[in-house]
Amino acid sequence: MENNHKVLMLIFFCSILPIFSEQNTLAPNQFIRYHETIVSAGGIFEAGFFNFGDPQRQYFGIWYKSISPRTIVWVANRDTPVHNSTGLLKLNDQGTLVILDDSKGVVWSSNSSRIVVKPALVQLLDSGNLVVKDANSSGNFFWESFDYPGNTFLAGMELKSNLVTGPYRYLTSWRSPEDPAEGECSYRIDSHGFPQLVTVKRGIFLYRIGSWDGFLFTGVSWHWHRLQSLFNFSVVFTNKEFSYQYETSNRSTLIRLVLDSYGNTQRLVWSDKTQIWEAIASRPIDQCDDYVLCGINSNCNINDFPICECLEGFMPKFQTKWGSSNWSDGCVRRTKLNCLNGDGFLKYTNMKLPDTSSSWYDRSLSLEECKTVCLKNCSCAAYANLDIRDGGSGCLLWFDNIVDMRKHPDQGQDIYIRLASSEFDHIKNKRNLKRVGILVGVIAFIIGLTVIILVISASKTKFGGIKKLFYKEKEDGDLATLFDFSTITKATDHFSNRNKLGEGGFGTVYKGILVDGQEIAVKRLSETSGQGNEEFKNEVKLMATLQHRNLVKLLGCSIQHDEKLLIYEFMPNRSLDYFIFGLNFHINQIYCSQFFSCQTVVLILTKECVIC
Repeated sequence: MENNHKVLMLIFFCSILPIFSEQNTLAPNQFIRYHETIVSAGGIFEAGFFNFGDPQRQYFGIWYKSISPRTIVWVANRDTPVHNSTGLLKLNDQGTLVILDDSKGVVWSSNSSRIVVKPALVQLLDSGNLVVKDANSSGNFFWESFDYPGNTFLAGMELKSNLVTGPYRYLTSWRSPEDPAEGECSYRIDSHGFPQLVTVKRGIFLYRIGSWDGFLFTGVSWHWHRLQSLFNFSVVFTNKEFSYQYETSNRSTLIRLVLDSYGNTQRLVWSDKTQIWEAIASRPIDQCDDYVLCGINSNCNINDFPICECLEGFMPKFQTKWGSSNWSDGCVRRTKLNCLNGDGFLKYTNMKLPDTSSSWYDRSLSLEECKTVCLKNCSCAAYANLDIRDGGSGCLLWFDNIVDMRKHPDQGQDIYIRLASSEFDHIKNKRNLKRVGILVGVIAFIIGLTVIILVISASKTKFGGIKKLFYKEKEDGDLATLFDFSTITKATDHFSNRNKLGEGGFGTVYKGILVDGQEIAVKRLSETSGQGNEEFKNEVKLMATLQHRNLVKLLGCSIQHDEKLLIYEFMPNRSLDYFIFGLNFHINQIYCSQFFSCQTVVLILTKECVIC
């Protein structure tokens, strides 16, 4: 009899529970409390109350169900946490989602402006979208969380901007990693002029991803073409609205884009093998991503030194300041335009197009018609195709100044910069002189290299080989360690500009700290180096066998995600050029041996041998 009583009590208790575990819908007047969740049909996402260690600050959010630690992708009451564990989420009779706090009443509401047709219910979809929908229709949504993004951009979500009133669906950063309240940064479609994707902080551009060229945004790094097997990008561009979204090619692939509190973005993919989120793209990529780093009427090229240069036909506004890593004053025309006597256009290829917020566009004009329109307006400074598909179409014009343009390694668009006709003779002469200089340099290099080879051959015969002069092989045969890419990204804070030590034509060097506290220097080789993985591996193996008191020790390398990284011990003293030029060492010869690519140059000095 007593056992029967217990069974009846258990049945009664279960009958009054608001929801059951693994349930993926919520009917009117049902609710979710702390420690209760709603799960998507495929078990990908889960929604419920959570906190960051403080039970007095409870949030209702959505996260990946099977990923640990918990990865939050959306928060409802991000600015109004519930101050105890008695809060609940409820669908009321009017079809509105509300979060109730016992002490304050309603602290958050979905406030849908759509007319709700009864019966309605709440459902968490496998896309991570929490929706209030018609119970009798699979696609009739009265409200959805995708319309109110937080700091995470998921597949299927749309970023939207009204071309008259401005952005209305965009990402906003958290204040900090443990405070989801709205931060200072946003990731949005700027609708001034021709629409472009930008990152903004307190109304000021931090980075421009660029305008849409028909395939991608023009500021997207070239290696994205190798990642398009993971994504399908799409844009809807009407006379009233611009929207952008992406879908994953494989639904089982978990991908998200996150905007952090500093305005940096990362596109991350979940690795079942390593059980971590791996970064496949980051913004900013490098210094040239900083908005207007080089000032107006200039070009930023990360593979040049210095990275900023005035456009052809322009000169630094203040020559004395130019080249001191402060290019904010930009450049001015050397010769003013003369519309009456005619001007010309100089073509730049593979460019991230300039800021389009003050541009004019027409989708019906051809490129030749675009040129004609530009010539008729004395303020027009440049023109380009609006869409590069099928040979190009549409017209995009810039006026007065060129703002925030950069060079891409092997992609981007063509743009035509307007110059006074007299400038073209100056440019032609300048380029001819440059060709002559290059030819003379090549001839001198060949002669010098021939002499060096003869000297080294003689040295090998006389002294038993150059290896004995400058290094010794490791006796134990240990080779360089293969580092995991995620370990290096964590050590360098995702290759943060704050950790940058220097850069050159072959790559950029960053300071990093491993989890054991060891300081390292990481050389991230340029993707334009042309060196394959096998050649890179063979070179690293050889370098790892070398020891000399003047050689910085190579600790290892990484070749994951189409990246080539060299990890050295960190040397806190001054750079190599100080010791070469500051101490007046004389460089007798420069020798690129058969064992090394010219990314690793051996400098033979009067007293020392070093590798830079």
